[in-house]
Amino acid sequence: MTSPLVRILRNYSLEIEALSLPFDVLLIWISLDFARWLFDVGYDSTYGLASIVATTAFFLIGLSQSIYASWRLASFKRMSLRVLLIWIAIVVLLISLAFFTRTSDGFSRMVMLTWFFVTPFMLISERLFLQAIIRHFRSQGRNTQTVAIAGACQTALKIMEGVSAADWMGLNLVGIYDDRKMPRAPLSFDGRPIEIRGSLNDLVEEARAGRIEHVYIALPMSAERRIVDLINALSDTTASFFVVPDLFVFNLMHARWINMYGIPMVSIFETPFYDVDGWFKRIEDIVLGTMILMLILIPMILISIGVKLSSPGPVIFRQRRYGLNGKVVEVWKFRSMKVCEDGQNVQQATRNDSRITKFGAFLRKTSLDELPQFINVLQGHMSIVGPRPHAVSHNELYRKLIHGYMLRHKVKPGITGWAQINGWRGETDTLEKMSGRIECDLYYIQNWSLWLDLKIILLTLFRGFVGKYAY
Repeated sequence: MTSPLVRILRNYSLEIEALSLPFDVLLIWISLDFARWLFDVGYDSTYGLASIVATTAFFLIGLSQSIYASWRLASFKRMSLRVLLIWIAIVVLLISLAFFTRTSDGFSRMVMLTWFFVTPFMLISERLFLQAIIRHFRSQGRNTQTVAIAGACQTALKIMEGVSAADWMGLNLVGIYDDRKMPRAPLSFDGRPIEIRGSLNDLVEEARAGRIEHVYIALPMSAERRIVDLINALSDTTASFFVVPDLFVFNLMHARWINMYGIPMVSIFETPFYDVDGWFKRIEDIVLGTMILMLILIPMILISIGVKLSSPGPVIFRQRRYGLNGKVVEVWKFRSMKVCEDGQNVQQATRNDSRITKFGAFLRKTSLDELPQFINVLQGHMSIVGPRPHAVSHNELYRKLIHGYMLRHKVKPGITGWAQINGWRGETDTLEKMSGRIECDLYYIQNWSLWLDLKIILLTLFRGFVGKYAY
C-alpha cells in the first residue's frame, strides 16, 4: 500500500514530477541522436519509431512503478536501480520487437548499443541534478512547511522516518504532541528517546497562532472520540490536517485506498496486479516466456526422449494445483517418478525416494523437470515469477496450520520465486520449512515490482537450480 505519508508528500512534489516527465522524454531522444551523431548515421524513420516506443514504454512502466513519486522517499541507490531495471525491460522489449518484425537489419548495432548504455546514465544523472537543486533551495529556507504529529505511537515513528528521509522536501518537524506524557511503550528515533512536546491543546494553540502549518493525526483508531475532538478544534485554525490510520497493526498486502459511491475505504489484502500493473505482468510473462521457450525447445525435446526411455509412462506429468484466487489449475512437469499421484493424499518426494527414476532424480535436482511450465505461463495459468504451486492436498493441510497461507493465491503461481532463491526449495517436511516458504511468498506479494521480478529471474540462474532439500 502507498503509505498515507507518501500521498501527503506527493502534494508538494507535483511540480517536480511535471519537470522530470518531459526531461525523461527529451533525454531518451537526445541519447539516440547523440549515438547517431557519434557514428555518423543519418536519421531514419525506424529510429524515430524506436524513440516513440521507448519513451512511451518508459512513461507507462515508470508510472506503474511510481518512479515519479516513490523515489522521493527512497535512497538514491534504490531509485537508480529502479530506473536502470525499467530501461533494461525496455531494451528487451525493443530487441524482441525488432526480432519478431524482422527489422533489426535497419538499425546500426553500434548506435543502438550506445543508446542502450548512455540513456540510463543520463536519466539517473537528471534525477541527481534535480535533487541537488531542490536541496539547495530548501537549505535556503525557501518554501518550507512546518509540520507536527498528533499521537505518540508506532505510526508517528513511521511518519518521522518518512519526513526524515524526505528532508529535501522542506518539511520541518516541530514535534509530537499527545495528552499522555509518556506512551505505553517507550519510543525512540535514531537511537534517541522521543519527547512529547506538549498536549493536543498545545498543538491546537500552536496551529491557531500560525506556527504549525500541517498536522498529521496519528492517534490509534480506538481513540475515535479524541480524533473527532481534535479535528473540530483544528477546524478553527488555518492548518491543513491529515488523519493517518494506524494500519501498520495489520500485515498489509498491497492495501490501497478505494472509493465506493463516495465512501472512502481501505482494502487490507489486495493483489499487486490491479489496473496497469496486471497488464505489465502479463506482457512480461508473454515476452520472456516466449523467448525462453525458443531457447529451451531443443533441450525439452531431448529431455522428453530421456523420460520416455527411462521408464514406461507419459512424458508430461499433470497435477492439479491451486492457482490465482484459489482456482484449481493443471500444472505440467516432466515426469520424474514411476507413478503419477494426484489424489487426496500426495506424498512429497523425500531423500532416496524409491518412486523417483534415476533420470528423474537428475531432472528434479536441476529443476529441469519444471521446464514445461513455461507453456503454462503462455496459457495464462502461471507466471514466470510467483509463489510455487503446491498440491491441492498440501494446500488444504497447511491453510489450517499457517496464518495467512491462502494469501499467496492473490497472485498466479510461478516457476520461480523469492522463496526459491532464498533456499526454500524442495521438500517441506516440517511446519517450520513451510512457514519459511510462505513468509517469502508473502514478502514477494507485498513488495512486488518489475525490478524485483527481474532480480529473481537473474538470481534463479545462480541460486534457483540448487537446494539442499531438492530431491
